[in-house]
Amino acid sequence: MQRIAEGLASAGLRVTLLCAEHGRAPREEIVNGVRIVRRGHRLSVYPRALAYVRRHKPRLVVDIQNGIPFCSTLATRNPVTVVVHHVHKEQWPMVFGRIGGRIGWWLESVVAPRIYRRVPYITISDATGREMTGLGIAAERITLVPVGTEPIVQVSTPRSPSPRLVTLGRLVPHKQVEHSLQILARLSERWPDLSLAIVGEGWWEDSLRAEADRLGVSDRVEFAGFVDEVGKHEQLAAAWVFVCPSVKEGWGMVVIEAGGHGVPTVGYHSSGGLQESVVDGVSGVLVDDLDQMTDAVARLLEDTDARLAMGQAAVRHAATFEWTASVREFAGVLARSIRESSRSKVRTGSADLAAVLERIQDGTDDVTLELSVPLEVSAIGALPREPAASGLA
Repeated sequence: MQRIAEGLASAGLRVTLLCAEHGRAPREEIVNGVRIVRRGHRLSVYPRALAYVRRHKPRLVVDIQNGIPFCSTLATRNPVTVVVHHVHKEQWPMVFGRIGGRIGWWLESVVAPRIYRRVPYITISDATGREMTGLGIAAERITLVPVGTEPIVQVSTPRSPSPRLVTLGRLVPHKQVEHSLQILARLSERWPDLSLAIVGEGWWEDSLRAEADRLGVSDRVEFAGFVDEVGKHEQLAAAWVFVCPSVKEGWGMVVIEAGGHGVPTVGYHSSGGLQESVVDGVSGVLVDDLDQMTDAVARLLEDTDARLAMGQAAVRHAATFEWTASVREFAGVLARSIRESSRSKVRTGSADLAAVLERIQDGTDDVTLELSVPLEVSAIGALPREPAASGLA
């Protein structure tokens, strides 16, 4: 979302991102033309965001729903659009336990669709769109806006001479990094020099280190922690296979980043978004359970020709995604939300804002107007801009 915001700002709009605060960045700053406001923490960001919207009265609001809804429709009469990267049904009990998980799923599956019953939705994959319709959200209110990717950071890091796996993401239970550790343990007898890099940070790290000790693979696991953009791409470039065992992914941008370095991905069909970021059998392999994932990784390790062919296909696939088209599509949805919303009549200038957004969609120059986007920015694992701060991702 930050990249979308930067694209809108570069076209002349004044954009504000409101997210949870954390210790690595100031409470307010401007990054690439986007004003970033950090307030509250994992859960308190939600009432702080409502207060911000009520106080500043932005002409247009975009709620990013990572499980918990921001409910901006309760704080403004101006148009609201909702972005859903993926549905969190399986993740709630893994993070919050049985009772907390039920409450969270009720908020996501019952409360949110009612609060947002009159507003448009944006999602990033067909798989997520299908799950959203299962919650009673009308398909005609859902627009797919494909994710773009940054140009792959070129690094001089060579491919590891010995077999090496990499898993990248936040260290939380629903990322199932334990599966990567178990794959390492299962294949250690066949490949005694096999290693695994775990890139990212999170509150589940101690449990993962304990699991590595229990499996007897600690000496071949690198916990790289939080790394910068160059460090992330160095880890990807060195790997033979990217293992993505997450329960759910909205799309899987890191799959494309790994693919840019010629690294195929092995992930789960059931994760949803990987069905679109991975071309199954071409740029990677999608499987149904841990046994199949282990077998798929083993085949890629032992079959050099197949691994290299998938890696080259992954490079070609990664090259098909770019942000300009994503920003234009996103702007088009926002323009339609203004044109179609009765809320837009409440404040003057809405028609002008819609016209600006339509010009962004068409790729023409714009004038400066105000667009405010309160959201939670949840970067995945090692992405440098924001650590995960609220909700689920």
